[in-house]
Amino acid sequence: MGMINRIAESTDLVVGMAERLGVNLSHRFGTSPDAQALMLRSAILRCAGCREHGVCATLQAQNGHLTEVPSYCWNARLFEDLA
Repeated sequence: MGMINRIAESTDLVVGMAERLGVNLSHRFGTSPDAQALMLRSAILRCAGCREHGVCATLQAQNGHLTEVPSYCWNARLFEDLA
């Protein structure tokens, strides 16, 4: 998979995980677009390094709502902090 495709997939997974956890990625940083962009970029790049994309995509496809962050998620701390 090319890097651009990996980043695109990671973007979808990060946004999807946030939605399923009820985490509003823009709410906390709404007054600072620069901080929001940096936070989102970091989350996407962390996700891009993860080897569990298939597991994560399947989990998201099977669940419209999650009550906890999966243990394998490299963005667990971010999602927990924003919850």
